[in-house]
Amino acid sequence: MSGTKNTEIRGDRKAEILGSLTGWFMRCWAKTLRFEVHDRCGVTSPEDPLGPVIFALWHNRIFTIPPIWWRTGGNFRQSVVLTSASKDGAILARAMAVFGIGAVRGSSSRRAVAALIGMKRALKDGLDVCITPDGPRGPRYGFHAGVIKLAESSGAPIIPIHAVYSSAWRLKTWDRLVIPKPFSRVTVIFDEMLVVPPKLDEAAFETYRERVQAILLAGTDDA
Repeated sequence: MSGTKNTEIRGDRKAEILGSLTGWFMRCWAKTLRFEVHDRCGVTSPEDPLGPVIFALWHNRIFTIPPIWWRTGGNFRQSVVLTSASKDGAILARAMAVFGIGAVRGSSSRRAVAALIGMKRALKDGLDVCITPDGPRGPRYGFHAGVIKLAESSGAPIIPIHAVYSSAWRLKTWDRLVIPKPFSRVTVIFDEMLVVPPKLDEAAFETYRERVQAILLAGTDDA
């Protein structure tokens, strides 16, 4: 019985309702913001579109990025996000649905193998995959290796996403969730693509993990 409890996907009607309300709140809040997008890889351009990619961003940016993506690349690309198998993951999955983003349920701590298979299947089907490498429970700006493992095994490139805020609140959650203040400016950068070669040895794998972590950290102002 304990094994079943550790691997089951959780969620209920209450989580679905709360998730939908959260998504619409994010969508309405975003209308008060000024966005500036810098695309260094062409992922937001419908002309000569890229194949499926792996987005990597810090967990505390999840309030900001979905509505921006919905207005840019999300209007012609399909994406899924990795969420935990917990009730919190169910809420996040439902919130992402407001922006037309699907979900793969799992995490580094629960259903990890099933989540990896689900993400590889999504990439094979032509969908982008978005991962927060320090989620679902941190530590903040810690970097779980699943992003590198997925890129190594699938061949899909990694695109780090940065968000910089002119004015924002940082909540007292484990990730210090960033909420941009109304009418502030948010600068979003879709960074250059990084391809991870297949069949890396342990040292090379760790080198790529540290490299992507360093790129993401360079896009923050509070690391």
